[in-house]
Amino acid sequence: MSISLVETVSRRIITLARGHATDRLPTERDMSVQFGVSRSVVREAAKRLELQGLLEIRQGSGMKIVDKLHKPLSGAVHMLVPDEEQRMLQLSEVRLALEPQNARFAAERATASSLKKLKATHERLKNCQDFETQVLADMEFHCLIAEASGNKIAALLIQSLSDLLQNSLSHGYRFVTKDNTNVDHGKILDAITARNGAAAATAMKKHLLNARNDLSLKNRRPAES
Repeated sequence: MSISLVETVSRRIITLARGHATDRLPTERDMSVQFGVSRSVVREAAKRLELQGLLEIRQGSGMKIVDKLHKPLSGAVHMLVPDEEQRMLQLSEVRLALEPQNARFAAERATASSLKKLKATHERLKNCQDFETQVLADMEFHCLIAEASGNKIAALLIQSLSDLLQNSLSHGYRFVTKDNTNVDHGKILDAITARNGAAAATAMKKHLLNARNDLSLKNRRPAES
């Protein structure tokens, strides 16, 4: 089977998905006719896109367009750093490197719509009553800041980290006080709303350091291979 042909069909499916009115794509048979290729080529291209997080393929349900482009990175990190404690530590270091700059860019670039979403998520965290909602609202706040930065790669990376943190924080997140998180998030949001990039970066760094300390990661180092 020609790899170049599969790649060509993959790109055509991506174009089709971007312009599709619903989240369901045409059937494998219909696409093979539309693209003028065999069904096996369409099937191979679709499997490739499923691995990349663009499609979800279910027997009997066809192909569904999804937005899970971050999933391959999440899976790779789990394999690369299988120890949960080490993964938490290294994720903390990566977040400290990325997120203050995301907050700075968000202060400079956030749209009115982005600010509205951030404020709504902040309110949801303040008012949540259960652990699961608390974790999801916290992670969504950070993802929205990355999106507001206008950098799609940064948003993709933070979404991957968010997925990993949701899985890893179950044993340690309870030590992160919601009240402290609300205060930290409020300061970040205020700085972004005021378009003060330096203050937003500083507030984000302080928040991440506070969370790292709450999780007792402050004095640990990544394990040597």
